[in-house]
Amino acid sequence: MSDLASRLDQFIDGRILCIGDLMLDRYIYGQVERISPEAPIPVLHTHRETATLGGAGNVVCNIAALGGKVDVIGVIGKDQAGEDIGAAFKALSGVTVSLISDASRPTTQKTRYVAGSQQLLRADRENAKPIERDIEEQIISLLPDAIESVKAVILSDYVKGVLTPKIISETIRLAKKAGIIVIVDPKGRNFARYKGASYLTPNRKELSEVAGSPITNVGEAEAAARALISDFDIDAVLVKLGAEGVCLVRKAQPALHLHTKAREVFDVSGAGDTVIATLTLALISRFDAVEAAELANIAGSIVVGKVGTASVTRDELQRELMHGEAQSAEDKIVGWSSIADIAERWRKQGLKVGFTNGCFDLLHPGHISLLRQARAACDKLVIGLNSDASVKRLKGKTRPVQNEAARSAVLASLVDVDNIVIFGEDTPLELIKIVRPDVLVKGADYTVDNVVGAPEVQSWGGKVVLAEIVEGQSTTKTIQKMKK
Repeated sequence: MSDLASRLDQFIDGRILCIGDLMLDRYIYGQVERISPEAPIPVLHTHRETATLGGAGNVVCNIAALGGKVDVIGVIGKDQAGEDIGAAFKALSGVTVSLISDASRPTTQKTRYVAGSQQLLRADRENAKPIERDIEEQIISLLPDAIESVKAVILSDYVKGVLTPKIISETIRLAKKAGIIVIVDPKGRNFARYKGASYLTPNRKELSEVAGSPITNVGEAEAAARALISDFDIDAVLVKLGAEGVCLVRKAQPALHLHTKAREVFDVSGAGDTVIATLTLALISRFDAVEAAELANIAGSIVVGKVGTASVTRDELQRELMHGEAQSAEDKIVGWSSIADIAERWRKQGLKVGFTNGCFDLLHPGHISLLRQARAACDKLVIGLNSDASVKRLKGKTRPVQNEAARSAVLASLVDVDNIVIFGEDTPLELIKIVRPDVLVKGADYTVDNVVGAPEVQSWGGKVVLAEIVEGQSTTKTIQKMKK
């Protein structure tokens, strides 16, 4: 495992072409406190909405999160959801997009209504009929140049009409001619249209449908996969078996069953996107088929612990390979981009996120009391820690006594602290905007009016908590005593 972790930097090599059904996944969060008098249904009092890329877009997000580069070909409607998809792609690093607008069909959109961590309803807006001939020809015209500049092609098929038989066959033909792999996340009962692909990644349900009988164990999965390999000239099949891991079946090779680590599952939506993204990146990055399947299996097991359409970062994958699921003290110290994702995941799980900040130089009982009170007011606590340069500006040339590495290591050892983020500014305002805490905690020597970030936190429905102060405790007084 540690050997695989040390080689994850190889993921930065090579581009991937992703073609498939693009979607926008909307999440509307709120609370249910009563039943409607109009009908026996809950009334959701909404307080927050998010929108993320779904379908083939989630595959792209996973490739980008793992450090890969990707070109995208897809179809959107001439509507707000299509514009939102375009904007979301622009925000991703290493992504080049070819979006074809079709005024005759809406952008596929799935809206989920969530109370706490419980999904109440999903509303879909889509047209799943095959795309018109002129749109199909536009996509086919893009293929030669697109395939020429990549090392692999992913076909992300959600059966929403973009991946017509003609587009699939032409993609596979051109890819084979160029000597690059084609990996398909298949749907439906007709797998014949994927004939000649390098890899298929069906889940248990999809494989059962095409096999015509339930897949109840690994042996049945292997038999069904070998039938696909034989019937449709497929090089390998990676069967996703949920809690039982994955089964890798290759031509003229023994099948390999890779188990997954047991963990709490919050949401399986999008896990297949994570698997195919990781598998493809690994295969083009000089990992062999077994190593690639192992990495994909681990990445899939991580993402089911998140809520909603999500992706796995290279740091998360590396941490899992090095340490397993248990979080070490070192893992608690994260960067700004990571904490934004972590805090959003907690909120999607219905957890209350807290934030407090300080220099925490020479930890004393006053600090411990503040942290305990802060942790009691929330489910997850994030600490904003002043950098050495920031402390020096605020406290004078002789401070800090301990550098930021030592201070963060001490904080990370405390059970009340979930994550630590170092900031270099004089105030944590920008970091607070990134974390978007539900609870902002400061000592009672402040008033709510002069707590940095209080107006922002209150604007999104959060609250400010003033913690009781332990009299006579301060780092400055401790230093003075030491000097005497």
